[in-house]
Amino acid sequence: MTYKDSSKPITERVEHLLGLMNLEEKVGQLIQPFGWKTYEVNEGRITLTDSFKEQVKNGGVGSLYGTLRADPWTGVTLETGLSPREGAEAVNHIQRYAIEQSRLGIPILIGEECSHGHMAIGGTVFPVPLSIGSTWNVDLYRDMCRAVALETRSQGGAVTYSPVLDVVRDPRWGRTEECFGEDPYLISEYAVASVEGLQGESLDRPSSVAATLKHFVGYGSSEGGRNAGPVHMGTRELMEVDMLPFKKAVEAGAASIMPAYNEIDGVPCTVNTELLDGILRKEWGFDGMVITDCGAIDMLASGHDTAEDGMDAAVQAIRAGIDMEMSGEMFGKHLLKAVESNKLEVSVLDEAVRRVLTLKFKLGLFENPYVDPQVAEEVIGSEQHVGLARQLAAEGIVLLKNEAKALPLSKEGGVIAVIGPNADQGYNQLGDYTSPQPPASVTTVLDGIRAKLGDEAKRVLYAPGCRIKDDSREGFELALACADQADTVVMVLGGSSARDFGEGTIDLRTGASKVTDDALSDMDCGEGIDRMTLQLSGVQLELAQEIHKLGKRMIVVYINGRPIAEPWIDEHADAILEAWYPGQEGGHAVADILFGDVNPSGKLTMSIPKHVGQLPVYYNGKRSRGKRYLEEDSQPRYPFGYGLSYTDFSYSDIQITPEVIGTDGTAVVSVNVTNSGDREGSEVVQLYVSDAASKYTRPARELKGFQKIFLQPGERCKVEFTVGPEQLQYIGQDYQQVVEPGLFRMMIGRHVNDTLSADLTVQEG
Repeated sequence: MTYKDSSKPITERVEHLLGLMNLEEKVGQLIQPFGWKTYEVNEGRITLTDSFKEQVKNGGVGSLYGTLRADPWTGVTLETGLSPREGAEAVNHIQRYAIEQSRLGIPILIGEECSHGHMAIGGTVFPVPLSIGSTWNVDLYRDMCRAVALETRSQGGAVTYSPVLDVVRDPRWGRTEECFGEDPYLISEYAVASVEGLQGESLDRPSSVAATLKHFVGYGSSEGGRNAGPVHMGTRELMEVDMLPFKKAVEAGAASIMPAYNEIDGVPCTVNTELLDGILRKEWGFDGMVITDCGAIDMLASGHDTAEDGMDAAVQAIRAGIDMEMSGEMFGKHLLKAVESNKLEVSVLDEAVRRVLTLKFKLGLFENPYVDPQVAEEVIGSEQHVGLARQLAAEGIVLLKNEAKALPLSKEGGVIAVIGPNADQGYNQLGDYTSPQPPASVTTVLDGIRAKLGDEAKRVLYAPGCRIKDDSREGFELALACADQADTVVMVLGGSSARDFGEGTIDLRTGASKVTDDALSDMDCGEGIDRMTLQLSGVQLELAQEIHKLGKRMIVVYINGRPIAEPWIDEHADAILEAWYPGQEGGHAVADILFGDVNPSGKLTMSIPKHVGQLPVYYNGKRSRGKRYLEEDSQPRYPFGYGLSYTDFSYSDIQITPEVIGTDGTAVVSVNVTNSGDREGSEVVQLYVSDAASKYTRPARELKGFQKIFLQPGERCKVEFTVGPEQLQYIGQDYQQVVEPGLFRMMIGRHVNDTLSADLTVQEG
């Protein structure tokens, strides 16, 4: 048959198969049940559920969501979950039944969560995207995406619901950790790398998965930083800021995209025809699949209230350009009835099915629906991937303060007290969208420091001191006793996105783990966990203040998913490391930095305010945003692009060649960077552009280029950036891209507020 003939063009195969399908089978291709509910495991034997078998026989199932996902929502634990080999075998079992027991033998699209590693048992847990952004190492991230794609596809996962390309405007938002930062240019660079890494040279390779860009669009700019809240944004800003990363990723060939939950100017993104059809498909030429977020269609009738009922919501969504409903029931319940009652044309249904089938053919699922469990066992959590996780974590750590060169620490002599709720809590350093992990696979900061000192680890004392959110001070006594014996105190503070795995809690008086029936949740970040403040939760600040009274050298390590604004810590700590959620190798990475085996090179991709009342404080606001409040100026505590090193880098001799160009011309901006310190190290050289005068208001400066360079002590490097229309244009009259003649200031430096500058003149023509 034509659709089974791999020598035929995909379009021909799709049309042939579509012509053979009945209405039930077409609707079946657009629905996506929860994958973990399709099978049961009894004494190591995998059996398919009767409900899944029934679905296959009554029209089929187009896709499954989170088949291998393990977390409290799915109820899948280390004890009940599947090993990498078993996961691959389970997916093979599911595919075999769907192909052999359905009329047309259409394979299932297995969609998985892979924001910072495949969310399945055994998968490598990389740092969260906010940490990855802080590396400013796009090539390393591309390597990570290749590793994630390999681990996911080896178990049969063919689509990932990543990358997250939202531009964060309010860090109180709980999903800040899932994003790369506040700058659209930076996010765009990661967006392209993610598509290249995840999708590889071809989607039908056994090491490639289809990338799903999310959340389209404006999701990171919600009202009050509340998840899925309304977005108040004009068309020009939407195009210049939030759409840019998506546009670049679409141009790179992204196969799938997910609309956001939020509304913009009164229209929910799930049914925004102008976005999904006008801009995405017609203007950008996107020809891939559009899938909703979980429950987004339900929200139209109960949340946004733009639909009368489920039928109305389902019809609105598919008409607007939605091809598949993630983990919902609206399409399955209503589309067939909508067609039969003439509320929906078959042609609209066919177009959605056509896109789903096209993706399946591109992925090679008709030729290779099964995977090799042996490969899954070998590649998932491999030594190479664990090493990559450690390197990413180390490069993403930002040194915020280093008074009197308090860091690096010496490995010789002296007692170190490691204190704080995140010092030895593995789950707290992994971030949201993480599967349960055996303790041995996660290295905490305490583990990392002890491993670094080896035989001298007896010099390391430990006390949790307190929990993340709880107000109990019962652990203060032990913490103060440990600190009193120490020469240096490493305070590991911050937040947690750990969901309740029933792991119990920590005995604050002894530091030992204990399992109780009333485990306390320390989760203060993650999806749906938005905050009113950016201060440390619980009594963490009080703990630090009490220990500081002992007069010891105090190093603060933050492990968290959003910026922390704690002026007392900024003023009194001897050194501060921002580690974000560094993943399973985070403890080793932190120790590498603390003891100087790795020179810190991370730079902030989020401006950190002095106080939450300064928000919004992102660096690329408009010139007219104002200068100060009564109580404080508008400058952040730590600006965008900021990060210290154990060595010094000096900038000199900025030049532009030529200094005058036409509106379609290019110039080269260069600067000399010298490692003027006594250690080798990496520096992120950042290029900012400022349009001196424009018809429409512009930010004072915008990131338009960056390079991460490595220099030996005394070594000098000439860094060059090419500047042309792409770096100089903006959305002008009639919402068209334009390069206006005039003066542009080129600024190169170590962060947005520390640059050298030179002027470029742009003339007409």
